[in-house]
Amino acid sequence: MENLLRPVIVMGGSMVLTVLIGWATDRLLSKADQRHPETPLWGLLRRGRIPYQLVLCAALLRASYDEAQLLDDHKVGIGRTLTLVLIGSAAWLVIRIAGAVVETSYSRYARMHRDPARVRRVRTQVSLIMRVVSAVVGVMAAATMLLTFPAMRAAGASLLASAGILGIVAGVAAQSTLSNMFAGLQIAFGDMVRIGDTVVVDGEWGTVEEITLTFLTVRTWDERRITMPVSYFTSKPFENWSRGTPQMTGIVYWHVDHAAPVEAMREKLRDILRECPAWDGRACGLDVTDTTPNTMQVRALVTAKDADDIWTVRVAVREQMIRWLSKEHPYALPRVNTADAALPRAASRARPSRPTERPAASTERRARATDPQFPRSAPPLT
Repeated sequence: MENLLRPVIVMGGSMVLTVLIGWATDRLLSKADQRHPETPLWGLLRRGRIPYQLVLCAALLRASYDEAQLLDDHKVGIGRTLTLVLIGSAAWLVIRIAGAVVETSYSRYARMHRDPARVRRVRTQVSLIMRVVSAVVGVMAAATMLLTFPAMRAAGASLLASAGILGIVAGVAAQSTLSNMFAGLQIAFGDMVRIGDTVVVDGEWGTVEEITLTFLTVRTWDERRITMPVSYFTSKPFENWSRGTPQMTGIVYWHVDHAAPVEAMREKLRDILRECPAWDGRACGLDVTDTTPNTMQVRALVTAKDADDIWTVRVAVREQMIRWLSKEHPYALPRVNTADAALPRAASRARPSRPTERPAASTERRARATDPQFPRSAPPLT
């Protein structure tokens, strides 16, 4: 009976203690979260209750397993398995706690600073720092797990002795990966591009959605995702529309007839912008920038507070101006002239009438009729 009750008491007691301690800790965090709603730390810490309970359970079982006297033939294997679970769950818990602290710091910073550019920069740095912390903790946990095996401890000295050669070989083999990792750190702390920035890369316009140590994801306006290595942004030029202030200036072009009412178009542009909520009111203008034999190029200049609004303003101005020209001034739209130019009335009256007969031909006829010696076989003049 003692051999049966001992493992039940030891294992059951470990499970009950795990549940009770986990419940009590969760209640304390919940009350702290209700008392301090201004900080999300306590609510974020509650997300780590699963790894926390795993750590408690693995630690209690590992400490009391010898007293249970269960499966003595597999004592070493079971003990090592519990140790591996304890190390893995502890690493998981450390990552969750670090994530809660970093997220709380970022939220506090975002509330205190209203500059969107600075907030995006800190967000990018925080996300990359969390990835670095997760990678370091994961590597350390994996190394600790390997060192629990005696064979790995024996090989540790030889591995450390050859660390220099292995480092050189790994550096040569993973040159592109390492360059991307250093480029990711350079982007995070060099403030070149941030999460949420509007960029143009390879002719594609989009928003930076994710930045890691090795790649960067841009979400285009049509919901596509462009993934590229972060080294692209440190080695090639690109457009960052969110750098500095987000305010932008847009241009709209029209090709109209030479007779188009330019002054009336200026007035209509002002009317359109007054009714467009996306226009920020900073500037507007309309000028003739170029001419061709058939048309002239008219350019409108408008402003908005960011890239999304400038697109809305340009589309509205282009559409409403064309509609207004078609309705009020249809002659101002480009045309292809196929008729002769009409001459003024005074020029048409002063123009001499065309003679009905050439002078040389009439002289020849009179000579043939009056002069009998005029050669009859001579060819007529044409």
